[in-house]
Amino acid sequence: MESYSFFSYDTNEALHVSEREKMILSDLVSQVKEEYSQNIDTHTQRLIVSNIELILNYCTRYYERQFLVRQNHNLDLMERVDGILKQYFESEKVVENGLPTVKYLSETMCMSSCYLSDMMKSATGRNAQQYMQDHLIERIKNALLSTNEQVSQIAYGLGFEYPQHLSKLFKAKTGMTPIEYRKSIN
Repeated sequence: MESYSFFSYDTNEALHVSEREKMILSDLVSQVKEEYSQNIDTHTQRLIVSNIELILNYCTRYYERQFLVRQNHNLDLMERVDGILKQYFESEKVVENGLPTVKYLSETMCMSSCYLSDMMKSATGRNAQQYMQDHLIERIKNALLSTNEQVSQIAYGLGFEYPQHLSKLFKAKTGMTPIEYRKSIN
């Protein structure tokens, strides 16, 4: 069940299905109930599991389709995400609270973390955490190129608790340390 992220969505983010699709799913659920209520035999478990698998396959189809047909919505979503991140890094929140989290972002957008991450994955190919890390890397690069601040000052200014975490993330994402990056550009 954990591989089906839509089960952890909030109620208002549930699968969007047509009346016909609701009927298909309802019929399958009815078949499971019918099979369960009959006398159990050697085929019962296999038939119940097969119907549940079919329900999950249909749900996956409807789930993936909703992201395809909502591409304009996805673009609006990404503009909102970028605006929230920009505002966060330009405010005192970054100093008071540290780095923004997926939870902060999803709550600000009134969505569950899973739904936000799935929407972002559909729009950008990266989940919310990856997108936020990439956004952070761009901020680090800009700070390295536009200031002469030490890496530790940049780290604290961006909300890192420890400067080593900035260096570790930067190296993992770019293949070089912040100092190496600064030298390579200058």
